[in-house]
Amino acid sequence: MTLASPEAQEPFAVSRKYMVSDSMLIFRPSTDQDLPRVMEIWRRSVDATHHFLAPLDRRAIEAEVLELFPKLSLVLAADATGMPQGFMFLHAGHLEALFVDPDQHGNGVGRALISRAVAAHSELTTDVNEQNTEALGFYEHIGFVRTGRSSHDGQGRPYPLIHLRYQSHM
Repeated sequence: MTLASPEAQEPFAVSRKYMVSDSMLIFRPSTDQDLPRVMEIWRRSVDATHHFLAPLDRRAIEAEVLELFPKLSLVLAADATGMPQGFMFLHAGHLEALFVDPDQHGNGVGRALISRAVAAHSELTTDVNEQNTEALGFYEHIGFVRTGRSSHDGQGRPYPLIHLRYQSHM
């Protein structure tokens, strides 16, 4: 995951409601009070999907994320009680981060976040770890196509990335 500088963020306001799996999601920007839940989602999601990370790299990435996330305005997908169930970070039409609580996988939270991102950026791009086959399958299933591959992640670690671009189905 390569994250852009916080100075180059795009603002997202509180949004309309979105129905998923017979429940409602509300999109809103993150606040400082959301950081513990955001980090919980990040940790649980990474633990569920990033088995390929070496333990030392996993700890280093978590330290980087813990330092960076408070500086960013993440877009949260919160349930009707206000509890975040997933989040994303967009920068200049590139989806830098998308994480969903594993308990919500398959319930439409990720799709709802992507729908919001595509509404703002029809030429949306993202990068996915090649070894994260679940995420790669998700993106391809909802309309992303492969545009390239890098042998290392954005921090130079030996985790290949697949570059993707959203292809609208007009």
